[in-house]
Amino acid sequence: MTMITTLFIASLFSYLTIELWLNHKNQRHIMLNRDAVPMDFVDVISLEAHQKAADYSLTKLALSRWVLFVDSLLLLVMTLAGGFQIVYDFWLGIDWVSGTERDVVFLLSVFALMSVVGLPFSVYSTFVIEERFGFNKTTAMKFIMDLLKSFALMLVLGVPLLWGMVAIMTAFINDLWWLYAWVGWMAFNILMLWAFPIWIAPIFNQFTPLADGEMKDRIEALLIKTGFNSNGIFVMDGSSRSGHGNAYFTGFGKNKRIVFFDTLLEKLSIDEVEAVLAHELGHFKHGHIKQRFIEGALMSLAGLALLGWLVQLPEFYTGLGMTTQSPAIALLLFMMVVPTLFFWLSPLMAIKSRKHEFEADAFAAQHASATALVSALLGMYRDNASTLTPHPWYSAYHDSHPPAKIRIDHLKSISSL
Repeated sequence: MTMITTLFIASLFSYLTIELWLNHKNQRHIMLNRDAVPMDFVDVISLEAHQKAADYSLTKLALSRWVLFVDSLLLLVMTLAGGFQIVYDFWLGIDWVSGTERDVVFLLSVFALMSVVGLPFSVYSTFVIEERFGFNKTTAMKFIMDLLKSFALMLVLGVPLLWGMVAIMTAFINDLWWLYAWVGWMAFNILMLWAFPIWIAPIFNQFTPLADGEMKDRIEALLIKTGFNSNGIFVMDGSSRSGHGNAYFTGFGKNKRIVFFDTLLEKLSIDEVEAVLAHELGHFKHGHIKQRFIEGALMSLAGLALLGWLVQLPEFYTGLGMTTQSPAIALLLFMMVVPTLFFWLSPLMAIKSRKHEFEADAFAAQHASATALVSALLGMYRDNASTLTPHPWYSAYHDSHPPAKIRIDHLKSISSL
């Protein structure tokens, strides 16, 4: 057993152990608190809504355990058991593909295979879990069409990207290929940020400008007050697929857009919508979006530099079940295996994300109504069936947002509530 194999198995085992332990802790904690609404929420959250959120969370936790087991088993089968090598050998035997073309087809076929394995979980989540708790609004036909659209996008966008990456690795394998690849990767990301709101998102959803009225006037006044320029305020037909509500920014530069789910606008008051938007504006004004982009760029550069070293090591391939060495194989192994070695970064990133949420809440309390934001948050917790009683350790490890009580207590501490 090589050092690479040992490190991979040890990391995967550690990841599984931690995830299952936290999953169990969270499951038990939610069950113990299911029969009573926390004291801080008894006036706004009914016992029925609280129990629905608990049952919804418990059901999703159970599914996540199955996904964890299947994904881990599939990874072991495809690496140490030689699954990736079998797929590669298949394409080696096809006469009409060779070189970079063969490597790209190999990568696409692997991604398609992995997606097919995960498809039953997606179907079960949408048509069983979401349906059971009253959130699913999509149809089988719409679900299939979304899959076909995603596959078409993968071909249109993924093929050129993979082709470019493999071609760069092949042409500059003994040079600074990873730096050139990083430049190409960043150019692709910037292009996607620019194109997403105008060309990609409308493929899946309809976006209509927010209608004239008091809500639009209040929102535009807030944008002027905070110095935020956008390309428009849009309402997305989120209700065509789900009962969950949300709001987000998308794009950059002159293509920045503010998007509200129609489900969110239906359930929140004008004051609450203004407060939610002020929170999102807080992320922008504090530079959180820019920080995340820069951090992602630096992490991708470090990752590609690491791959630049690993690609030269024969044991990187043999230790992960491959007898053939090629740039495409190195790229695939890196994408599938290396994340298991750095799973411990996830909770560190979650800590920073929660700090950003507190900062955005403080900005919202300053430029809108803290009372309205608390009311909006409680409404979204209730309407999205978000549990009010996650285990503190599970939440600290996984959640990008602070738990309900901590977040609302923070809002109260920085305002006159």
